[in-house]
Amino acid sequence: MNIVLKKPNTFGALASTLCMVHCIATPLLFIAHTCAAGGCADTPLWWRSLDYLFLVVSFIAVYRSANTSSKPAIKIGLWVSWILLCILLLNETLALLTLPEGLIYIPAIALVILHLYNQKYCQCKTDQCCTVQKNKL
Repeated sequence: MNIVLKKPNTFGALASTLCMVHCIATPLLFIAHTCAAGGCADTPLWWRSLDYLFLVVSFIAVYRSANTSSKPAIKIGLWVSWILLCILLLNETLALLTLPEGLIYIPAIALVILHLYNQKYCQCKTDQCCTVQKNKL
């Protein structure tokens, strides 16, 4: 939990990258399983629940990163990317709209890039620039 508090951008970039690996691996793993089993297999519940675990983890990372960023545009970008990721994930689960599956990579990649950019260029140097003071973290 210490990395979330002290390095939310590193945590966020790592979580977003793992999320993308999960999204990329899903079709490959289940195509291989289907071919090996010779039939159609549904995605196991534990694997689908990882989507929501990554969503919760990324929410925590975005919340912490946005509170320690000195750039309002980065804060907005982090939240917009997370909201888009959430909407696309919910749409995939509920099948409300027919959207390309690859669309989910856009907000995930945006989160990685924004976290890395925020870590390198947008950290507060004083307590006055952040929305949450560092002594409260």
